[in-house]
Amino acid sequence: MSPAADRLAQLLGHFLPAPLPVRIRAWDGSQAGPADAPLVTLRSPAALRRLLWQPGELGLAEAYVTGDLDVEGDLADALSRAGRTVHDRPATRPRPTGMAAAAALALRLGVAGPPPRRPDGRARLSGPLHSASRDRAAISHHYDLSNAFYALLLDESMAYSCAYWTRPDDPAYTLADAQRDKLDLICRKLGLRPGDRLLDVGCGWGSLTVHAAREHKVRVTAVTLSHAQRDFVAERAAREGVDDLVDVRLRHWRHLEGGGYDAAAAVEMGEHVGDAEYPAFAATLYNALRPEGRLLIQQMSRGAHAPGGGAFIETYIAPDMHMRPVGRTVDLLEDAGLEVRSTESLREHYTATIDAWRTTLEDRWGDVEGLVGETTGRVWRLYLAGASLAFAERRMGVDQILAVRPTREGTSAMPATPADWYTAQSPA
Repeated sequence: MSPAADRLAQLLGHFLPAPLPVRIRAWDGSQAGPADAPLVTLRSPAALRRLLWQPGELGLAEAYVTGDLDVEGDLADALSRAGRTVHDRPATRPRPTGMAAAAALALRLGVAGPPPRRPDGRARLSGPLHSASRDRAAISHHYDLSNAFYALLLDESMAYSCAYWTRPDDPAYTLADAQRDKLDLICRKLGLRPGDRLLDVGCGWGSLTVHAAREHKVRVTAVTLSHAQRDFVAERAAREGVDDLVDVRLRHWRHLEGGGYDAAAAVEMGEHVGDAEYPAFAATLYNALRPEGRLLIQQMSRGAHAPGGGAFIETYIAPDMHMRPVGRTVDLLEDAGLEVRSTESLREHYTATIDAWRTTLEDRWGDVEGLVGETTGRVWRLYLAGASLAFAERRMGVDQILAVRPTREGTSAMPATPADWYTAQSPA
């Protein structure tokens, strides 16, 4: 009988034009495919069986996170090289005779059989899309994984969002420095001064909340749907001596109370709002601000002709997430009555941020396995590799959008010169 890798190459050849986009190492140790291509190891026929029962991205992802399939070397590089090859030479559906030959090969490889057990970690949500209870479950799935895990992965600020790399060529400049520069940038754009009231919607682990209270002496109302985050932020504010300035609430954005805020921020929270719900979200932010109050949205976007998160992300990482081109978000904010004053792309900054998280994940892999287990660790390894690639290849972006609620007369109290927006104080 011919080696398994040769039969695998023949099977894939019915769907992909030669040469193969990867080199294959089969479960019997045999190899096939270009010598200079990324090496993919199939540890058992179960890897192909997963694709039989779950074709496409999700089946491949589940083969990887279970360890049925592995990639040698840098995962993001392998995904990029294979993706470019498939993009340049798309898969084709074979003729009926080819399908019959492919089926015979699959049978000889031992692919036939019952569906493999799905790995742990799939999101299990119920109820109407973006109802308060379903949103709470979606947020809990991602953010309540483990505070200890996020503390391991992130820097000491616990900022789980794109950093702002002002000195990327300085070897002494770290992720923590870039996250501090991001928080400073947000506070400058919002023109915060002592005594101002800031609404932090989707506050995460309190990086912006605590920074604004500590460095700018503002009063912050922080809102989250995650019990773990709420408790963490309250304890952190007390530990850092700003609990008198911080009010952290477990609340859905629809249930925000009060208004008159001098500033509001939503840092990578709008992706969880939903498509149909975003106009109401924008209106809620408008109503929360006083006239001439500023809004900073930092939000991921997708390319005009690119998909959003994809089946793997939506199943294992961030269920119900929705992204749109940044211009559409600007339209929705302006439709709500806000005046958008600037947008700033941070796309390259996110590639650098995610790569820093990837480095930490690999450097501390033993701790990761101890905290969340190998399967969840592999989910995150695949997630971060794919996310880095999406930003690097411009399939996804991230932007800071600065807006203001104008007065009835049309005034905004914003300096006319853009260079002054980040340093001018907000009006009394």
